[in-house]
Amino acid sequence: MNKNEIIKEIAYKQGISSEVTKGIIDQFIELIGDKMAQREKIQIAGFGTFEARFVSERSSRNPHTGENIIIPGHFSPKFKAGKALKEKIDQG
Repeated sequence: MNKNEIIKEIAYKQGISSEVTKGIIDQFIELIGDKMAQREKIQIAGFGTFEARFVSERSSRNPHTGENIIIPGHFSPKFKAGKALKEKIDQG
């Protein structure tokens, strides 16, 4: 399922236009990204938690040249599913 399919399904179930639904979904995604960029944790009860976690610097190897390289530390987005979501998925 892609973003357009999600928008159409929500719009149908809520009885609102796809344009309004798209605006809401776009604002939701933008808000999550903005808050994660500010290093805030976003918890949605029954769904899960979004946060930016720091990944430490590490060394690796370039597979083409065999040269050792250093991958600098950086923040990476993480999602942890909540208990209710895990149970729903497990039940099928």
